[in-house]
Amino acid sequence: MKNLAIARRYAKALLMIGKEDGRAESYKDELDGVTRLIQSNRELEQAITNPLHDATARKKVLNAVVEKLELSRVMKSFITLLFDKGRIGFLDGINAFYQELADELKGVARATIVSATELSEEAVEKIRQGLSRRTGKEVILDVKQDPGLIGGIVTRIGDLVLDGSVKTQLLNMRDSLKKGERA
Repeated sequence: MKNLAIARRYAKALLMIGKEDGRAESYKDELDGVTRLIQSNRELEQAITNPLHDATARKKVLNAVVEKLELSRVMKSFITLLFDKGRIGFLDGINAFYQELADELKGVARATIVSATELSEEAVEKIRQGLSRRTGKEVILDVKQDPGLIGGIVTRIGDLVLDGSVKTQLLNMRDSLKKGERA
């Protein structure tokens, strides 16, 4: 829980800077790029985050990466601050929170749809439009499949879960029948 609070705090701080200077969206892209680069290269991640390596050497590696990426002054300072405060290991969580906060600032909501079978492009677009109307935001969908649902779909948008799966309906029916037997 503490890790989430730390990640959220740093993400909010960067977003405040982005709001002030009007570059929240470019910081979103830069932070995501740095995070993906470090995540995709295990040796680089170890060279920067592993406390068994000398801190000075780790910082040199980080500075070299930051210089190669040609990041903005603010992003360079932010990444360096994370390292200096011993928070560079939280980069993935910070990035995830920042992506959410920046999307929220822009009026974008992310949703996940899980269906038992593959949905047509038309069906996905209709669902996206319906969610956009319901939330009043532009919706970006992540579509997944889970044959275990039997049929129907489960939609998650923020904390809201709309479960229209056959599996859940059958489980609810079973519970209702069990309650009826006890009465």
